[in-house]
Amino acid sequence: MALSTPDWLAQRDGKLLPSKGLEAYAVYFADQLQYVLVSAPAKGKFAVRITQTINGRRTDDDRTYPTAEDAIRGGLERLREKLGW
Repeated sequence: MALSTPDWLAQRDGKLLPSKGLEAYAVYFADQLQYVLVSAPAKGKFAVRITQTINGRRTDDDRTYPTAEDAIRGGLERLREKLGW
């Protein structure tokens, strides 16, 4: 799975980097780790867990997706909405 940094994130000095060994991605702003998105099996499909690294708060997406990559994309969209962008 190889996703690129979405435009909305890059426009705000952010980047999306894959985590090693997991189906997970890290979201950085100004080179500071802010969020981790992890895809996980759910109901025969995939869901995404979104964790804010500063305080451990989770903003999970209750939707399911056909693939792990789609789950991460959905999580990015959920994060964008949460941040009001």
